Amino acid sequence: MKTEEIKNAAVFRGMKEEEISAALRELHAADKSYKKDSVILHAGDTTDRMCMVLEGSVTIESNDIWGSRTILSHVGKGQYFAEIYALLQNEPMLVDVTANEDCRILFLKIGSLNALREDFAPWKNKLTVNLLAISANKNLHLSGRSFHTSPKTIRGRVMSYLNAVALQKKSNEFDILFDRQQLADYLNLERTALSKELGKMQKDGLIKFRKNRFRLLVSI
Repeated sequence: MKTEEIKNAAVFRGMKEEEISAALRELHAADKSYKKDSVILHAGDTTDRMCMVLEGSVTIESNDIWGSRTILSHVGKGQYFAEIYALLQNEPMLVDVTANEDCRILFLKIGSLNALREDFAPWKNKLTVNLLAISANKNLHLSGRSFHTSPKTIRGRVMSYLNAVALQKKSNEFDILFDRQQLADYLNLERTALSKELGKMQKDGLIKFRKNRFRLLVSI
């Protein structure tokens, strides 16, 4: 893999080109392409590899044996998944990772950090710091979801989510990452009930929307 493609990635932040090359080599970097709806990692799997989305996007899902699905996160280009499981190595995954669209994934065997030779490699310390930052950001995002699913009403959940996106985008008008079914799964709602509530919110003058494009009609 050419370092040019990933030199600005968060996991390699602060590294020189030769350090990135060394990291890619020692972490057994490999990229693989997946078709939409392909399962990249299954619940119950163990892994020693963290993953970076090079192209496309994936969803992190909880699928139970009764067929219920909850979307926990959307992971887009330049973002990461499975890093905690990779460091723990022997901890079975509790989620599935599914290709949200055709995508390409970079696998990094960070579990092998413990097996690297003992002499100090400058890139290893930088990688460790970067992994901590990535994990902190991931935890912040996941804790944010709990705010959106805690309201008892459908409107409360929708407003919590849309308000958070508006704050992140610094705009009252934006595209959301999810289609309608995915948004329902993310907010732990039935799709029909969600669509009905969105229609009511538009009628009440709170929002305007078309597909995944939303405009909030109040100030943020």
